[in-house]
Amino acid sequence: MGPPPRPSKRSGGNGLLYPVLGLATLVAFIYFSFGDVGFFHGVEPKMSFVGRNGTQFVLDGRPFYVNGWNSYWLMDQAVEDHSRHRVRAIFQTGAEMGLTVCRSWAFNDGAYNALQVSLGQFDERVFKALDRVIAEARKHGIRLLLSLANNLEAYGGKTQYVRWAWEEGVGLGSSNDSFFVDPTIRSYFKLYLKTLLTRKNHLTGIEYREDPTIFGWELMNEPRCMTDATGNTLQGWIEEMARYVKSLDRKHLLTVGLEGFYGPTSPQEKLNVNPAEWASQLGVDFIRNSKIATIDFASVHIYPDHWFAGKEVGIDAKTRYIKKWMKFHISDGDRELGKPVVFTEFGLSDRIKGFRPSHRVSFYKAILDVVFGSAQQGGAGGGAFIWQLIVGGMEENNDEFGLVPHAAPPIYKLLKEQSSRLAAIGHGKDSSRAKISGESF
Repeated sequence: MGPPPRPSKRSGGNGLLYPVLGLATLVAFIYFSFGDVGFFHGVEPKMSFVGRNGTQFVLDGRPFYVNGWNSYWLMDQAVEDHSRHRVRAIFQTGAEMGLTVCRSWAFNDGAYNALQVSLGQFDERVFKALDRVIAEARKHGIRLLLSLANNLEAYGGKTQYVRWAWEEGVGLGSSNDSFFVDPTIRSYFKLYLKTLLTRKNHLTGIEYREDPTIFGWELMNEPRCMTDATGNTLQGWIEEMARYVKSLDRKHLLTVGLEGFYGPTSPQEKLNVNPAEWASQLGVDFIRNSKIATIDFASVHIYPDHWFAGKEVGIDAKTRYIKKWMKFHISDGDRELGKPVVFTEFGLSDRIKGFRPSHRVSFYKAILDVVFGSAQQGGAGGGAFIWQLIVGGMEENNDEFGLVPHAAPPIYKLLKEQSSRLAAIGHGKDSSRAKISGESF
């Protein structure tokens, strides 16, 4: 059985019409229309690097928990004058909600507004857009988890690297899994990594590898190697690229970008937690991949609508399954990995049969409760990132999971309350009076 379809994570044009964010969006548009002059005339918040102590993230000696969101589109929207205001608008909203980290793409290979226009060739105009994203995040006290490549074809991905190499006569094969094994492609990917990590932000004068605004790096969004179900090919690539990133940057955290599927080296008990048999045949292996010494934390995704595609699975059954999925992975962090586990994407589709907005509230609450329950007990549950938040007027970027926070008050409230209770734990305060209770382990 093959894997089910996955979300495209790219503009789809099928989103609902959302209201604009009103005056805040207009002010932000005017702000960005004046360009970069005077960007830092205000007082910018001081930031320290987020580190790791065993299964805990730490910041200035205290536990740090992620209540985050995905807005993959930030760099793309920061390129053009007419769309830059959206970057500030989403960071303003995130700050209002007390969210701590935003996950976004630091790659765009050969697509519209490409950062890398061909192998080893970069567009300075787009790099300046990424500079703006990082600088704007810092102004709002938000950190960034930046993904470095895509397994999917959106924004180029590994397929674009293989296509470029094939067209230039330097590639060994046309399979997109050549990305993981072709020495020429690996060398060009390393060139991209070095160019990005040593980039000096034209607004702040800080190299990316020296900037604490960046929470960490993610090697690839949802890596899979379908041509080698043993997992050896992907394991070798992760080990090589993780070593290379750490040779350039020892200050930032690093994760793989996994979906969390258990692979061939996992015991049957864990394989039974996978959504179906296909999940163990994707060339990924959650425990083995995450154990690599240069990987600082494990990542897991949550998409039951896609994993159970074609099956009649109700919201209650999905919620029960996801609680089990999360608890197994947090336990892995505590007992086998000795590292934090972060749920870097979670979502419930609004296109499934019988969907109601209340389903999202109860489903997302269950996810946040599991994270909070782990945090209460000092466990490996390091946080979660909702997929995805957008601003009004971005219908072309919306998918079946997208939300404008102000247009979804119950979700807005849920995320804001999660921020408060996680912050209370991080500061050693009593969080027993939190409005939404944690899930015990």
